[in-house]
Amino acid sequence: MEVASTTPGITWAAASAAAQAAVRHAESKGWKINVAVVDRSGSLMAFLRMPGAFLHSIDLAIDKAYTSASFGFPTKAWMGAVGHDEGMKLGFSSQPRLIVFGGGLPIGMGDDWIGGIGVSGASESEDEECARAGLVAIGLAA
Repeated sequence: MEVASTTPGITWAAASAAAQAAVRHAESKGWKINVAVVDRSGSLMAFLRMPGAFLHSIDLAIDKAYTSASFGFPTKAWMGAVGHDEGMKLGFSSQPRLIVFGGGLPIGMGDDWIGGIGVSGASESEDEECARAGLVAIGLAA
């Protein structure tokens, strides 16, 4: 019987590089964001806040990363996944930390995922653009 498992997870160096790339991308566009990177378990691995980024977006960025790491798909895909089922929509909407709008992406490797990246502070599409820039920087284009 196997007693221990080896769960894949993002390294601190990759998490830091992804966060920095997301901020650099936002900076080049004139956006002010918060960016969080979590490992597969949802634990925070890296976080950056640009001066002037919305304070409330701190928690949103972390929760976007947590949501995408928890389920392995982008946060903006939530409504499409459960929008047809009222019970699921109501049940999931009451879950703490669940974000159902764009800006959170899973960090995938092969057929699995090793974490999530969440960005908040710009528009929904701009947040996701910054998150994708973070993934591209570490060689994991989304």
